[in-house]
Amino acid sequence: MGTALALPRRLSLRAWLRVTLRLVAMLALLLLCIPFYYVWRILRLTNPWPRVFLGGVAAIAGVEVRASGIKPTGPVFLIANHVSWIDIPAISHITGSAFVGHDGLASMPLLKWLCKMNDTVFVARHDRASVAEQVEQVRAALNETRALAIFPEGTTSDGTGLLPFKSSLLSAFEPLPPGIAVQPVLLDYGPEAAQIAWVGEEHGLDNFLRILARRRAVPVTVEFLPPLAGDQLASRKTMAHAAREAILTALNV
Repeated sequence: MGTALALPRRLSLRAWLRVTLRLVAMLALLLLCIPFYYVWRILRLTNPWPRVFLGGVAAIAGVEVRASGIKPTGPVFLIANHVSWIDIPAISHITGSAFVGHDGLASMPLLKWLCKMNDTVFVARHDRASVAEQVEQVRAALNETRALAIFPEGTTSDGTGLLPFKSSLLSAFEPLPPGIAVQPVLLDYGPEAAQIAWVGEEHGLDNFLRILARRRAVPVTVEFLPPLAGDQLASRKTMAHAAREAILTALNV
């Protein structure tokens, strides 16, 4: 799909102008938020600035975020489908959530720094010995943000269906800490999904720039589905299965 869509080198001059203006606005927002972030951190206050920044990124990119369903009110693990990089600012805009990411992201210094500012928990998928450390990181992130989101597909899909959920990515949630809800979330891009999704051979940077070049708004609904309960919470496998079934039902596929 990536090669069939407009790659950056094929963008018009006007599209490149939109990309440039949006990138400059995002950089300006980042530079504005950083000093406030560190002041709040030094004072050990609940830090709103990652949410402000990510919500601003969504707005600058032309993303129209809507919420439906019952938003979480207490500490919660959010289990969501994954379509595009837009998913992250969309969820953060609504919930202020931190995220679980694969440890490959930590190999990129700038991206790692930005992720750490939002209390990202890096999961080493093939290192079972690190699970205990990851559990502690999960609890620390929840103490800061009260919400932690994970994309158990492990990669992006086309927005019209779901890939298998990797229950191993939920290892840090087993056993489930007391008082923590687990809630499936559907990210619904409607008929725009195929144009938004980052799939196929498209490079991540190409997807990022292509979306920034759009003249039309990017609509996304963050639909909060009923929290898991009872036997659905018995293990990481039951949580992954129940969450996937709930999201599939909401997708009507």
